[in-house]
Amino acid sequence: MATNVSQLKRTRIDLADDVKRRMIELLNTHVVHLTDLWNQTKLAHWNVRGPHFLSYHEMLDTLAAHLVEAIDDVAERATALGGVAGLPIQDLAAQTKLPKWDLSVTKDVEVLKALADRWAVVANEARKFIEESEEHDSDTADLFTEVSRQLDQDLWFLEAHIEH
Repeated sequence: MATNVSQLKRTRIDLADDVKRRMIELLNTHVVHLTDLWNQTKLAHWNVRGPHFLSYHEMLDTLAAHLVEAIDDVAERATALGGVAGLPIQDLAAQTKLPKWDLSVTKDVEVLKALADRWAVVANEARKFIEESEEHDSDTADLFTEVSRQLDQDLWFLEAHIEH
């Protein structure tokens, strides 16, 4: 995944430049997926229909708000390490690994199932990034742990609504 790591800005953080570059790459990859997940969550929020509309609509708005916080924290860590955070939306769309959201899916339980599938991809990615970063940068690993914990809790909320 192409990221903005070729030219590091000077920082006083005493990590090796190659470690900073790799952490920035992981962080920006996660920003891409968190941003796409936020967009898909908002699409679900706006378009969900069914007998539980109001509760799902409100829950999805809360979950989207959690993603906004995570995106900001992860992007700011990339800049703290001397990188450039994020990508223009056109590049983001080309780089996400999440499936495209199907706007024809509006039935409440089907929306939640599709969203849970995507949420799991991003949550599992966070855990993978914890493992990779903890050997070289405990602060970035800690951030991924924090993000992972919230993603897992929100995934649990989604799954609790779709199990029968």
